[in-house]
Amino acid sequence: MKQNHFLAVAGLSMAAWLAGCADLTAAQPAAIPDALKVPEGQTLTLKTQASGVQIYQCKVAKDDATRFEWALKAPEANLVDDLGNAIGKHYAGPSWEAIDGSKVVGELKARDNGPDPAAIPWLLLAAKSNSGSGIFSSVTYVQRLYTVAGKAPADGCDAGHVDAELRVHYKAAYYFYSAAPAP
Repeated sequence: MKQNHFLAVAGLSMAAWLAGCADLTAAQPAAIPDALKVPEGQTLTLKTQASGVQIYQCKVAKDDATRFEWALKAPEANLVDDLGNAIGKHYAGPSWEAIDGSKVVGELKARDNGPDPAAIPWLLLAAKSNSGSGIFSSVTYVQRLYTVAGKAPADGCDAGHVDAELRVHYKAAYYFYSAAPAP
């Protein structure tokens, strides 16, 4: 009986490990909501997988000075392609910076809770600025899809923890689009 229990636990652990290694850019668990679709005339130029943390800070709630909540401070993640090759990093801004030095800073256009209530939302962002010469220099839109985890806990933020930081692991797929060339 103990051996069967051990095998069951080992099997679940292996399944969890394999799920963590899955290529999120290849996943198609749910249709992309209309609000998160890029406008006509855009071409998908790059798909990446992100693995990192969402950094939260305990703050007084904006709408009620007697409440406290975890507020997003910044993401911090590494970006890789579907073969696991390093592409760049994702950080506050929100910004995506490639190893070639190019960068895009996004501005939120739409959000959807996505199919997993335990995961951070799916997003559509428009490029607010681009810099450098490389893969992110002509990006016009970014989608964050297929998120895994990353949500701040519902508790642990109170008057005794103001300004405390919490790092919550997450994974996501980021899709980068550029304007399609004129015919």
